[in-house]
Amino acid sequence: MRELEVLMNPNKLVQHLKKPSSEFTKYDIIKFIDDKGIEMLNFRYVAEDGKLKTLNFVITSKSYLESILSTGERVDGSSLFSYIEAGKSDLYVIPRFSSAYVNPFSERPTLDILCSFYTKEGKPLDIAPENILRKASRLFQTETGMDFLAMGELEYYVISPKNNIYPETDQKGYHSSLPFSSFEHLRTEAMLLIAQCGGKIKYGHSEVGNFSTETHTFEQHEIEFMPVEPQDAVDQLILAKWILRMLGKKYGVIISFAPKITVGKAGSGLHVHFQVDKDGMNLMADEHGLTDIARKVISGLLDKAQSLTAFGNTIPTSYLRLVPHQEAPTMVCWGDSNRSALVRVPLGWIAKTQMIKDANPQERGDVPYVRGKQTAELRVPDGSADLYHLFAGMILAAKDGLLRKDALQIAERLYVNVNIFAKGNEEVLKRLVALPASCAQSADFLERDRDFFQQSGVFPTSTIDGFVRKLKSYHDEDLSERLYGNNEAIAELVQQYLHYS
Repeated sequence: MRELEVLMNPNKLVQHLKKPSSEFTKYDIIKFIDDKGIEMLNFRYVAEDGKLKTLNFVITSKSYLESILSTGERVDGSSLFSYIEAGKSDLYVIPRFSSAYVNPFSERPTLDILCSFYTKEGKPLDIAPENILRKASRLFQTETGMDFLAMGELEYYVISPKNNIYPETDQKGYHSSLPFSSFEHLRTEAMLLIAQCGGKIKYGHSEVGNFSTETHTFEQHEIEFMPVEPQDAVDQLILAKWILRMLGKKYGVIISFAPKITVGKAGSGLHVHFQVDKDGMNLMADEHGLTDIARKVISGLLDKAQSLTAFGNTIPTSYLRLVPHQEAPTMVCWGDSNRSALVRVPLGWIAKTQMIKDANPQERGDVPYVRGKQTAELRVPDGSADLYHLFAGMILAAKDGLLRKDALQIAERLYVNVNIFAKGNEEVLKRLVALPASCAQSADFLERDRDFFQQSGVFPTSTIDGFVRKLKSYHDEDLSERLYGNNEAIAELVQQYLHYS
């Protein structure tokens, strides 16, 4: 089985080295570079703005290559993070060998490796986003004895000159195919490249959102990933954004992950699915349905949902998406099939069925029981999310839910499986609390929960201060009221944040 997994893996290093990426060593990287005639090496890392940065190396000798792979390189931290003082700005970037991939866009044979930040003392940088996530994961494992796995649903719009040949029906693009889905080829090309760069993809499809103006077509798509370790989950989302934008450049179209493109049309979320494992077994469901462990995790996320928006919904247009009747959450609750719930438990193959045999009468043998696919999804975040901090915050909230005594009572109280805005459900709506309606409100909730996120030193004080300061700098307390009916002002705001994160 292991040999088959390696052979079928699209990552070129895995195929050549005949081992999973988790086992890559420095000498594996050197061997691949030598065997494949790689001419350049790129160190890639994520700074405060959430985008990939690049440090280029020309490979001139084996000794030079071994040196940079062994000791990393020095960078100016104050230019990467606003909260690092210029006088203390020297940092090291150290490559993580398991993340290596062949750059699919470079004209010369090039290998890229993701890096982590370290201080002059050789310690992990306390405020580095990937280190905060790593600390949260370790704390979760230590205090619960379990593993938190996650994956994202990456929604985005392709904006192109208007297509009049096969026009789509407005807001009816869900799972459309060519020729009515004009950019299916871009999505499938992106999926192949993401997989070659190490991403674990579940599937891709066109999404609901599509509309046209006099000059342009707006077409929404989604790529969904598989549950993996949190750092891997974030890494593959960031690489996917980079790859999609590079393909947008190649095809002369705009790729945007913005949470809202225009009022009255579907916005782009970044739903995060999660599960809790122990010894490789998914603990979210058993033969009776959702487990108490799953309910406790969900209750922890609900309890901190308002402050988690500080990491998951970071720009003013985020809150133009979180409005009623748009399949986006506005109230703190959870349910099974309610897509306006903050946490949704999707269909999970809990029942033992014979569907495959019914569809294929010729099929023989036992049908495997696949309850291990059960997840729950946090539906609040969007493409502006600061992913490392969001996932770290979710992990801390999940841990709190598992450990607190009243977690099941919270889950029971906040379970809602009706349309909370439908007539007759006024009493249900009245007992729920609302999500923030602006960046300013989100900052207030983060201030309220500051001690929780700073527990055990996971989130440094300066990180929380930075988020609060940035969120409040937008001065968007009454933005919705100011923008109401002013389409020109809305368009200007959308354009301002079209390429955020």
